[in-house]
Amino acid sequence: MAFENLSDKLGQALKKLRGRGVITEKDIKESMREIKLALLEADVNYKVVKDFVARVSERCVGADVLESLTPGQQIVKIVNDELTVLMGSENSRIEFGKSPTVILMAGLQGAGKTTFCAKLAGFMRKRHNKRPLLVAADIYRPAAIKQLQVVGKQLDIPVFEMGTDTTAVKIAKSAIEHAKAHGNDFVIIDTAGRLHIDDELMQELEDVKTAVNPDEILLVIDAMTGQDAVNIAENFNNRLEITGVIVTKLDGDTRGGAALSVKAVTGKPIKFCGVGEKLSDIEEFHPDRMASRILGAGDVLSLVEKAQEAFDEKDAAALEEKIRQNTFNLDDFLNQMQQMNKMGPLSSLIKMVPGIDHKALDNVDIDERKLDRIEAIIKSMTMQEREKPEILNASRKKRIAAGSGNQVSDVNLLLKQFEQMQKMMKQLGGGNVRRFKKKKKKR
Repeated sequence: MAFENLSDKLGQALKKLRGRGVITEKDIKESMREIKLALLEADVNYKVVKDFVARVSERCVGADVLESLTPGQQIVKIVNDELTVLMGSENSRIEFGKSPTVILMAGLQGAGKTTFCAKLAGFMRKRHNKRPLLVAADIYRPAAIKQLQVVGKQLDIPVFEMGTDTTAVKIAKSAIEHAKAHGNDFVIIDTAGRLHIDDELMQELEDVKTAVNPDEILLVIDAMTGQDAVNIAENFNNRLEITGVIVTKLDGDTRGGAALSVKAVTGKPIKFCGVGEKLSDIEEFHPDRMASRILGAGDVLSLVEKAQEAFDEKDAAALEEKIRQNTFNLDDFLNQMQQMNKMGPLSSLIKMVPGIDHKALDNVDIDERKLDRIEAIIKSMTMQEREKPEILNASRKKRIAAGSGNQVSDVNLLLKQFEQMQKMMKQLGGGNVRRFKKKKKKR
């Protein structure tokens, strides 16, 4: 996961200060040295690290901290505040301009730009009720057009293309006219990437920019490129005046130095990040929440947002009615498991929960395929068996196990888990929740 190494190192450095009643300037100096090394190992730009440590040190040696009753906690808060500022202070959203809103995507080859175009389109349709149009303007790589069509089809989002015997400028201009004619209010132009920055690439992007006057120019960078990502961002910004940055593959890089450096170097905010391979694995970038994750304090707000997106209101209302009527069955059980799975891998969700020792969970085997087995078992049952699991005798269980490719013990384990959940649902639905009223003691 992103920032894993950095989180561990910062945690170790700050652990020495937490809970201590007295802290000296020498203690702070030693901790700042460890923080500096941790940031450099995370591939954060050297100048950014130097400025960051200087700001934190200056605030930490003040009388308000050293003379505080909880100096350790004060220092942790200062580090959290400065990390938030480093990454941009506030969440920066897409600016919706004229209709259609035009987004020009730029970046080097291999950064995940084409896939992220589809992710962004899906996000805008779901979160902002937009009608997106994907534009295949990479005329140098025929596979890029096909790739955009494939991911567009998976999300049922239209793709505009004119082949490779034309120019990117003509494609972009024609796409916007097509969007206006067909009611698409959000246009994402996927441009050609290169293995390195060159004048030909930049000139083409400048020509497209001049021709369509995009509302946003977003640079896609790969988190795994580390220091190079910062140099890439700086070069693109000098030529194009980008409006924001997208960091992809943030889930696969344990360092995350690019995300911590790019805002300080370019002055442009990180607007989104890619956190997985699925087309739904896209998150708005919140500096304060990311700082909280890095310092091991979890990210409750993002967890709540994921839950709100995953759980359908109608399904929730239907479930509530089933709980009241005590008719919760195995189909409902499967539905709840599927809703939770939409929130993402359990290993990622756990790290958003504050107060959990994530390091202690590293050796715990979290089987992400468990839902597949549960689904196979339940779908191997008849409708009657799903509604009344109490009729499942030994022969039925054997048939279900064979039909789902599992063991009878797996079927028994599922039924035991369902029984436990059913008991809990009965308590909730039966109105047996005890209410305790606090009585004021008369003195």
